[in-house]
Amino acid sequence: MDHIDYKDVKIIGQFIGERGKILPKRLTGVCPPHQRELKVALKRARNIALLPFAASY
Repeated sequence: MDHIDYKDVKIIGQFIGERGKILPKRLTGVCPPHQRELKVALKRARNIALLPFAASY
């Protein structure tokens, strides 16, 4: 994957735990540069309400 797009909710939603937290790279298996890019994409998606900040119970 060349670029992680914040609008692709299906892909980046896989890197969020059941409580709504971003999974660490030791669980996802993503290299550090892509983990940072993923973190930015997740935060952007949360800020424009594509993803929830917390898990819904």
